[in-house]
Amino acid sequence: MANAETTLQQHIRLAVGQRSDVRLFRNNTGTLPDPRTGRPIQFGLAKGSADLIGIKQITITPDMVGQTIGVFTSIEVKTPTGRVTPQQRNWLAMVRKLGGIAGIARSIRDANEILG
Repeated sequence: MANAETTLQQHIRLAVGQRSDVRLFRNNTGTLPDPRTGRPIQFGLAKGSADLIGIKQITITPDMVGQTIGVFTSIEVKTPTGRVTPQQRNWLAMVRKLGGIAGIARSIRDANEILG
């Protein structure tokens, strides 16, 4: 049985998947031992990277002749009582600082508010 945060992630991905301007993907992160050597292998984007990452379509202002671009999007999913780690806060701040869309979603509504 999935935990509450995993279930919430799935609900958010399904709900946001109905939008035509966003594509989000699950970003599993962690470390597992290499079965041959026993050495740790890290997977996922980076420690602290958000649960859901993807691209949101944005139409640029008229001075750029209406071009459409994709903006990196990163959503950290937490239950109402879930805690955000310092690494996760740093990841979200870095994405926003570099012009991406990032935030913490504790509900489908939160995710849609982050996405605009």
